[in-house]
Formats: sequence, C-alpha cells, structure tokens
Amino acid sequence: MIIEDKEVYNNPNHRAGFISIVGKPNVGKSTLMNVLVGEKLSIITSKAQTTRHRIMGILNGVHEETEFQLVYSDTPGIIKPQYKLHESMMEFVKGSLEDADIVLFVTDIFEKHDESEVLEQLSRTEGALILVINKIDLATEEQVQEKIAYWKEKLFTAAIVTVSALQQEGIEKLFTAIMEYLPIHPPYFPKDELTDKPERFFASEIIREKVFLNYKKEVPYSTEVMIEEFKEKKEIIVIRAVILVERASQKGIIIGDKGAMLKKIGTQAREDMEQFFGKKVFLEQYVKVEPDWRNKIQRLKQFGYDN
Repeated sequence: MIIEDKEVYNNPNHRAGFISIVGKPNVGKSTLMNVLVGEKLSIITSKAQTTRHRIMGILNGVHEETEFQLVYSDTPGIIKPQYKLHESMMEFVKGSLEDADIVLFVTDIFEKHDESEVLEQLSRTEGALILVINKIDLATEEQVQEKIAYWKEKLFTAAIVTVSALQQEGIEKLFTAIMEYLPIHPPYFPKDELTDKPERFFASEIIREKVFLNYKKEVPYSTEVMIEEFKEKKEIIVIRAVILVERASQKGIIIGDKGAMLKKIGTQAREDMEQFFGKKVFLEQYVKVEPDWRNKIQRLKQFGYDN
C-alpha cells in the first residue's frame, strides 16, 4: 500500500523499504525489533518459538536530511515444522524474505553451527543481507572475533554488525548499515502508523506472553488466545478473551487452584494492556479445550495463520 501523500511521494530522495528480521529461535529477534522500532510490539520470553506471526513495526524519521520509512518484520524462529502451525509460521518467514529489501539475519554468540534450515531460507531473498551477531555483552572479544570469522567463511553478507539488543549496544551502527542499503522509494504506510496489526492482535499477544511466562513444558505451546470481544468506550476498553488448549488437563493447569493462575495472568495482562493502549481495561478470560488445534488448517486460518 503506497500512501497518497503527494509532497512525500514527490520527494526524490525519500527512502523506504522492508527489513526482515530472521534467525533461529531465542537469538533475540523480538528484542532487537522492539529496540529498533522504539516500542514493544513483539512479545518476549526466554522460551523458544514465542513469536508465531510476522509482525511489522514501522519507523519514520530523518537521517542526514533524508526522510525515511523502515518497515521492520519480526518473524518466527526458523525450525523444522512438526505441526501445521509450524508450517504456517515458516510461511511467514518465507514471505518476509521474498519481499525484503534488507534481511537482518540474527544469530548470537552461543549459536551452534547447525544452521542448514536458516541458510535454506536465506536463499529465498534477493535483498541485502546484514549479519547481526547478538548478545556480545555475554562474550569475550576473542569469542566475538571467532564468530565473525566463522560467518565470513560461511556466508556472503553486505555487512556484519555485532550488537547487544538487550543492552542496546551497537544499535546505531546497525541503523547506519540499514540506511546504506535502504532504497529510494515513497513510503509504504501513512507516517503516523506504527504497525500493520490491529489492536485485537496485541491484546491476544499480551495474554499469550503471560501464558509463556507463567507456565512450563508443553502448556504454552499448546495454547492459543482468541479475542471474542474488543469494545473501546470513552473511559475503558472491554475485552473478552478465550484461551484455547488441546487437552482437559491443560485447562486445569491454566485455571489453577480455585482459579488462582487464571486470575494471575489476567492481572498481569490487564496491566500491560493499560500501558500499551493508554486506557483502563476490563479483561474477562475463560479457557476452552480445542483438541489438536495446531494441525487444523481451518482453525489456524481463523487464528490468523495464513500468509
């Protein structure tokens, strides 16, 4: 979608492009995305496969007297699919690579050399490839240099940038590298837009983040959140959410003794929603069993897992 802003459109020096952030699970892609955009758009937990969708974050600004629009895409970690859900997640990765002007391939200082799935996905892009080595705050200079040397032999890149997304170290250097390869193009989205996702999406993601943070083992991965009602009133937003699980035993775990766990994640989610939306929130939650939803194509489409 190209916006109808003639003044910007006629600016011959305006730069805009799609920047896809890809890599294996748990390398810090979502943290990096949030830092680059300046807003928490992607949920973050220590568990792998937290991100399930392609989430766009839009940054507008002026760099060295040149107006720009960066359309970042946070993507699911690249894995071998075990469910239809995983196949849909990898389709998000594929789509983001195919339309990318720039690809940020994020690895970290501890990543093992089993990157065949990643390299296969990277072969789909024609965009400039920037290797981002994350978590350097946890490594020695020698370890960082060893990692750089390894990737220089393994992969042809436009640039290699070392960062600590958590500590916001190296971000300016990464931004400069991105701007160097950003094409001249009118903006793709209105200048006041922050993301392509609706408010309902972020409400569901905030709840799902609390599930990932508060439960262990298979429960978070067997869980999906649907927003059945999202009514914004003058003073308050009324939200009714359904937490889906695959088995009755998981329903009991989500609810907890006398509803204590469900109340806990509801309180945490509501507090984050109020900060995100800037308004009071009334949140109602209940839990429903949906057997094998991760392999049901129609249900996955209803949950937004189509590219």
